Amino acid sequence: MAALMKSLAGRALKFSLAANFNLNRCGQAPRLCIRSFSTVMSPPSKAIVYEDHGSPDSVTRLVNLPPVEVKETDVCVKMIAAPINPSDINRIEGVYPVRPPVPAVGGYEGVGEVYAVGSKVNGLSPGDWVIPSPPSSGTWQTYVVKEESVWHKIDKACPMEYAATITVNPLTALRMLEDFVNLNSGDSVVQNGATSIVGQCVIQLARLRGISTINLIRDRAGSDEAREQLKALGADEVFSESQLNVKNVKSLLGNLPEPDLGFNCVGGNAASLVLKYLRCSEHLFSCVLLVK
Repeated sequence: MAALMKSLAGRALKFSLAANFNLNRCGQAPRLCIRSFSTVMSPPSKAIVYEDHGSPDSVTRLVNLPPVEVKETDVCVKMIAAPINPSDINRIEGVYPVRPPVPAVGGYEGVGEVYAVGSKVNGLSPGDWVIPSPPSSGTWQTYVVKEESVWHKIDKACPMEYAATITVNPLTALRMLEDFVNLNSGDSVVQNGATSIVGQCVIQLARLRGISTINLIRDRAGSDEAREQLKALGADEVFSESQLNVKNVKSLLGNLPEPDLGFNCVGGNAASLVLKYLRCSEHLFSCVLLVK
């Protein structure tokens, strides 16, 4: 028996060295460990990892990760879909303010199906659809093992692409509309970067609340199609930057009230155009992406 255990320990050690990473649980530093056998283990996983910050096409790679123990309060989730957000790219580049230590698994939101649960997990069962809430790093892998408290159960009737992207951009848009000015039905807001996902969410959430939106887009190929797409989402007005080369941009508002709140995600001249629309210049909220 002693010889058998010694042989098994040697094989486990060799496997850990070959895998090189043990990132499933937290997406943090690699470590080598020998542990007792567990009755509940995750399946092997594939993951997009990066060991250093830099351009994603040069620092990321696909690796095979070994099974991870599913402890008493853990939930093992098989990821169904995980988006690539600009903030994900910024984390890999090392320019985003909040980022995990390297080496790390990419991704920050997504939707998955519960694969297995620990013995003390009561709120989730295999087959449930869940999202990490609040968002949690390491969603770009096939299986994720984390504490039950990380996961929030959602209705499986929700379209997959909606569930995978609900926590970052839509909630950003909601907080932008709610946290700075007390807006009521009949008010209006103005924003640049309206074709971004956050911008599109602002349009739809504002429409549900009876708030009008004035949306600014860049002059580029396809701008006419973009205008129609935003209109279909509920945008009241959509202007390209060249259309605003007038002395009084507020004359373009028609019957819409002067905006009480403006959103800027571009900067430069585009931010100045938002300011020209505002009733009060103090109510400009800037959320500029940290793109190199």
